[in-house]
Amino acid sequence: MSKNITLHDDLPEDKRLEVMDENGDTQIYEIILTFHSDTLNKSYVIYKEPGDSDEAFAAAFNEDNKNGGQLEAIVEDEEWDMVEEVLNTFLDEESSEV
Repeated sequence: MSKNITLHDDLPEDKRLEVMDENGDTQIYEIILTFHSDTLNKSYVIYKEPGDSDEAFAAAFNEDNKNGGQLEAIVEDEEWDMVEEVLNTFLDEESSEV
């Protein structure tokens, strides 16, 4: 299942996105990080609900479409393992900077 996304013009692109579901309902999320995997030739976004939420979501996306695009579900275990590794590395680096 894929979802349409539109980045808010009034919010920093690198921190927030708006996800629109098939019913036209929208939800604002905070982007934790985006990255590209040369191995899989895909771009990914890891995001969460704004605030202190510890639950993170991840999806592949079309990096060339800067004003919105399609989030694609990650279905392969190889992709999930890679995304988790990137997120853990990012979080480790963040905690060592504090």
